[in-house]
Amino acid sequence: MIFLDAAATTPVRREVLEAMWPYLSGEFGNPSSHHSLGEAAASALADARATVAKVLGCRPGEVTFTSGGTEADNLAVKGIALARQAADPALNRVVISAVEHPAVEESAHYLARFHGFSVDVVPVDSTGLVTPRALAAVLRPETALVSIMYANNEVGTVQPVAELAELARAHGVPFHTDAVQAAGWLPVDVKALGVDALSMSGHKLGAPKGCGVLYVRGRTRIEPLLHGGGQERGKRSGTENVAGAVGLATALALAHTAQLQTADHVTALRDGFIRDVLHAVPGAVLTGHPTERLPSVASFCFPGTSGESVLLELERQGVVCSSGSACAAGSDAPSPVLTALGFEAEVAQTAVRFSFTSSVTREELAAAAEAVGTAVGSVRTLGRT
Repeated sequence: MIFLDAAATTPVRREVLEAMWPYLSGEFGNPSSHHSLGEAAASALADARATVAKVLGCRPGEVTFTSGGTEADNLAVKGIALARQAADPALNRVVISAVEHPAVEESAHYLARFHGFSVDVVPVDSTGLVTPRALAAVLRPETALVSIMYANNEVGTVQPVAELAELARAHGVPFHTDAVQAAGWLPVDVKALGVDALSMSGHKLGAPKGCGVLYVRGRTRIEPLLHGGGQERGKRSGTENVAGAVGLATALALAHTAQLQTADHVTALRDGFIRDVLHAVPGAVLTGHPTERLPSVASFCFPGTSGESVLLELERQGVVCSSGSACAAGSDAPSPVLTALGFEAEVAQTAVRFSFTSSVTREELAAAAEAVGTAVGSVRTLGRT
């Protein structure tokens, strides 16, 4: 099997499993307990928090562990907007882009349905980019929060986050970015990015599913969504997943150490794969920005096919990939991301996304490109019969 669906999830790294194992076995204490087992768990949690903070370039107290990227996005969007509204009821608008992950999009619409907010959607260009000019056009004195993702999970386009965050800051508006896909591939220094909040997820980095992180700048007010024992400095109640936090911190540190070398290597492999696919499939269309894109994502539309049919044929040939976001799997509707880029619904439904781990090889990608040519040819032939 050639696994090219890393944007959906990644295998857990051996180093991560080894780091987690003590806190799943002998050191199983509750970090809130005041005995030796609890203190050992609390110490491991503090170490994990410090490791994440070092990579992000922030203070440990600005790191909140969550159950994953979705919870981190929900806490950022709802929590910051609600806290801002509580301080000033006139702040009742949130800004998101047209290509956000559903965790951000649905959080914004929740605020509209139940808390009287308006949602301003920033359009993107045909490559999926949000321009500073487009963001400036929707900012209002009533804007409570801007949330624009760092890198898109379907087409891989990387946003100019530092520029966009600077613009929001000039208007006095906090800026959140969903960095779930970017972490491990792009720099996540929060000071360099200029963001007030940033979300990450462990299972995109080689840690298990069910662990995530939200960075929130120290002076940024945030309303908790989970209430109870006041863990995570009151931002997220509930007994912490110590092993998950240790695993995420380990995976993030490993990815950060190898980031520059890995990103350059995989970018070269990705570009070769794109050339091979465009050569093998007449009429294939690369989606997303041609250069400002994740090293690990190559996505295409194959007009004259069904994306799902191509996926089935590729899996029969031993290539595992996806038609876009795993969170939208099973939906018959065209991708909102691709329609936001200007693709007709009929073409958007032919999309296939290939996403790589850092261990992908040139030989695997060459074989996959050949399989893509065969699969698309077979599906087009069946469609004409």
